[in-house]
Amino acid sequence: MYAIKLELKLNNKERTKLAQHAGYSRFVYNYALGLYNQLDHQEFKQSASKKLDTIKKLFTNYRKKEKESQWCNKLSSRVYQNAFIALKNAFSRFFKGISGYPKFKRKKNNCSFTVDSSNGKVLLPAGKKIKIPTMGTFRLKEALRESYVSQTFTISKIADKWYVSLAVEAEKIPPLYHEIIKPIGIDLGVKTFATLSDGSKIESPMPYRKAKTKLADFQFQNRKKQLGNRKLGIKTSHNARKYLKKLAKKSAKVANVRADFLQKTTTNLCKKYAHLRIENLNIKGMMANHKLAGAIADLGAYEFKRQLFYKAECFGTKVDVIDQWYPSSKGCSNCGAIKSNLTLSDRIFKCDECAFEEDRDFNASIRLEKAPEEAVVNRVGYTRINACGQVRADSLGRNRK
Repeated sequence: MYAIKLELKLNNKERTKLAQHAGYSRFVYNYALGLYNQLDHQEFKQSASKKLDTIKKLFTNYRKKEKESQWCNKLSSRVYQNAFIALKNAFSRFFKGISGYPKFKRKKNNCSFTVDSSNGKVLLPAGKKIKIPTMGTFRLKEALRESYVSQTFTISKIADKWYVSLAVEAEKIPPLYHEIIKPIGIDLGVKTFATLSDGSKIESPMPYRKAKTKLADFQFQNRKKQLGNRKLGIKTSHNARKYLKKLAKKSAKVANVRADFLQKTTTNLCKKYAHLRIENLNIKGMMANHKLAGAIADLGAYEFKRQLFYKAECFGTKVDVIDQWYPSSKGCSNCGAIKSNLTLSDRIFKCDECAFEEDRDFNASIRLEKAPEEAVVNRVGYTRINACGQVRADSLGRNRK
């Protein structure tokens, strides 16, 4: 299964309709979460799912029928159904320790909703129009190249643009040929985004660093705008709303540049190389260094790793994750000697044993390529035979510590 995200081409009437449904989803989500927080969990010892089912019945049989809630009946019922499903999933992730406790949604932060077809999957023909169940037909900025079959649709707003995401239950057939078969080590860095052991380098566009000065000037020029404060009862001024919309557009452009770079880079790597080896970096620990936190966040190293993992399964590429404690930067790729006094300012690795000299990042990438099997903590994208006798890429997720 994979997802497709497309931008919608809307008029003012359609924008208002989508905004109303997004507000409906946010209202239901916050209503259910508010009632859940008010429950005495010592008295009601049912699971969170059963408690939310009871709250859902209360909303359907009582709250929706109240006079002040008649507006709910004019909007799609699939919106509030999926809002309860989203809250259930949020609590499920919380109890599993994956994420924090669910928070109330805010209009300026959350403008999205999900609908699905209650009659099963629907066919989406190729073209520049898409029919979303219970919502109607909308135009697309970019046409669908082929027909798809899907059941669930998520509509979201980023800055001033609306997008639709649909899940496609299909597996991409991995290519049978890669240009380079031998293992290739990838060393991620701040100065150079990625250095490969075959000598190639990938430079990051550093979108936030380039836009940082302009963003700071723009925010400084609008520093006296009345941004509003709900706790103090101060409303946001009209000029402040215009400013926030412009700021959202500028921030979205920075995020789009970074996302485009990461998507294209990970796709090209998985298409070209059959076997990649990367280091299991502690991104959270690296962000603790306030001098490097901004540059590391601008790189999107964690997102790079996440995309590389799932694309490896699509393109049949093998990815070995090397232990973070393996001395890739401090070790000599020529003789294997470890240099303990290496600092971040040393950009050239000079071995004290064999007098070998090489670029620090390139030396680390060669070390990752030659890392022993004992240093591999996880493998992703290794092919195996499924029950139907077909060869497909799959993640073994094997911890070898």
